[in-house]
Amino acid sequence: MAFGAVVGSTAFFIVHGFRQNAELAEKRMLQSSDMSDISKIFYLEVIDATFSIDGVIGAFAFTMAVPLILIGNGIGAFVVRELTLRNVDNVKKYLYLKNGAMYSISFLGIIMIMDSFGVHIPFWVSPIMTFGIVGFFLMKSIREISSSRGSKKDQVQ
Repeated sequence: MAFGAVVGSTAFFIVHGFRQNAELAEKRMLQSSDMSDISKIFYLEVIDATFSIDGVIGAFAFTMAVPLILIGNGIGAFVVRELTLRNVDNVKKYLYLKNGAMYSISFLGIIMIMDSFGVHIPFWVSPIMTFGIVGFFLMKSIREISSSRGSKKDQVQ
């Protein structure tokens, strides 16, 4: 189990480094238009690969069925690409959605650790917790958006 923890921590820090470099490259890319279209495509492929690594590792919290993992990661890569290209500004307005994703990943990690100690957890617990946590933070973000719109209307009047 200690070896698994070392491998997991190492994988996390490698992926985290890739993600930080990708975020810095994205900021530079958005500030300057001197990048060619082909370099933007390669950049997008690096982002897809980074999220795919995260997705494969996280998918084992849900299932050990490789076909389901492949289908899920394929859908995930498509969604990430669409969000990256079209809806970044729309997603940014949901302030708490990132928190929900992080809490969801934390609970999935706890489930995986409990499973490694032999605690039986039904297969449906992970998806229910994920949808519940992310749904809660999505609703919290929507309430924040609607309350900020209400305060803007009060300021205008």
